[in-house]
Amino acid sequence: MEYQDLIDACFEEWQAYTEHDFVLQIADGSLDERCFLHYLKQDFLFLKHYVRAYALAIYKADNLEDMRRALPSVQALLDTEIAHHVAYCTQWGISEAEMEQETEAFGTVAYTRFVLDAGMSGDLVSLYAALAPCSIGYAAIGNQRMQSPDTKLDGNPFRSWLDMYASEDFQSHVAQGAQHFNSLLEEVELDSLKGRQLIETFRTATRMEIAFWQQGFDHIKQED
Repeated sequence: MEYQDLIDACFEEWQAYTEHDFVLQIADGSLDERCFLHYLKQDFLFLKHYVRAYALAIYKADNLEDMRRALPSVQALLDTEIAHHVAYCTQWGISEAEMEQETEAFGTVAYTRFVLDAGMSGDLVSLYAALAPCSIGYAAIGNQRMQSPDTKLDGNPFRSWLDMYASEDFQSHVAQGAQHFNSLLEEVELDSLKGRQLIETFRTATRMEIAFWQQGFDHIKQED
């Protein structure tokens, strides 16, 4: 099987995630900035746990090759993506210290602990099945939104967010990770017990992504 088989098996959830109103409103510039700021703070907390999960991939690997393949993701997250996130948030008036003090929303807690638990209780491929919706999904969103005629770039306050996830560097990094994931999936039969377990892990993580978008909307409803 390949990761596309996981997407196909969870297509309804995948579409709800990659075409969520949160994403569509980022693309056309209409998203309430309070919603976006809440997302940025929670995403910072999420990324810290995401690094831990990729570090766990090194521990879970059975051979040096899989260890080596996990390391660039850890380095990229620490050295590039989180640094970019902090710099980006500074432009929105949010400091790193402020984000460190932010309380984790329930959706953030549920998602990050699910991913870590999938890695702790399962094997390497189970961990990657829980991680994949985030990286592969953001790459898909970046591509789809940039190709959509409904996307507005001029005057869009969220344009740099779109640019980042549609960038060649991000797309290339995700493609390399997806290729590694496919190599781990090669020996798994789609209709086997393991295959069905991976589908459910992927499905749950995708549902968590949907909830992560939605919690931004729910946050401002509480404020109003």
